[in-house]
Amino acid sequence: MIKRTIDNGNSFDWGKASENYAKYRDIYPEKMFEEFYRLGFGRKCEKCLDIGTGTGVIPRFMHKYGARLYGIDIAGNQIKKAAELSAGLDIEYKTGTAESIPYIDGFFDAVSAVQCFAYFDREKAIPEIARVLKKGGIFVICYMQWLPEESEITDASLKLVKKYNPNWDCLGDRIEVKNSSLKPDGFKKKEFLEFDCDIPFTYESWNGRMIACRGIEPSLSREEVRRFSDEHIKMLKNITDDNFTLKHQISIFCFEKE
Repeated sequence: MIKRTIDNGNSFDWGKASENYAKYRDIYPEKMFEEFYRLGFGRKCEKCLDIGTGTGVIPRFMHKYGARLYGIDIAGNQIKKAAELSAGLDIEYKTGTAESIPYIDGFFDAVSAVQCFAYFDREKAIPEIARVLKKGGIFVICYMQWLPEESEITDASLKLVKKYNPNWDCLGDRIEVKNSSLKPDGFKKKEFLEFDCDIPFTYESWNGRMIACRGIEPSLSREEVRRFSDEHIKMLKNITDDNFTLKHQISIFCFEKE
């Protein structure tokens, strides 16, 4: 994938990170899924689509609420892993993009985009999302932000990613309520909410989380990934014990199709 406004236009491939993504990025807090349900995503007898689903984290965790879940992703390796992890669950996965959603008009009651909206071609994606949603259907955009200004560990890790990939531009910042004016065309704003959460990590899980970020495994060679991992683990052992928590900010934008 290449987007000119991200990482100076350098390419990255999420499919290269499917194994580590599946193992180390299922870290969303339960409260996030509860808020999705409260807002209307995941209700029983409804059809809900997760765009940019990756390894199917959102459909897998929302499945317990009773909705019919679907997921699409541009990376075939991610979809393959999502299907593997969802074995036994009634979830449908397809390779597809936000700009060309492989479903008919008005098929869904709700659509989500978690940690991926910035990758979309907004002029093409918003009409597509509106097309596959029923009137009154909801569109949820969610971000989980790491907070380097509030954590020595996070700050050191992100700076190390930058060392190995100088083009990487995801150093993180809080999304403030005053800056939450996002409203896609054809939708009315329903709600915005944000909250902090402390996510537990070990050396292995935080290292895996960083390897699976866009700046490392999706972008670098295997040898560069190995060298990053070795240096990162060594750095972590110098600054923290093997069990620690890192504060993240969850920001959720909910819109209703007009």
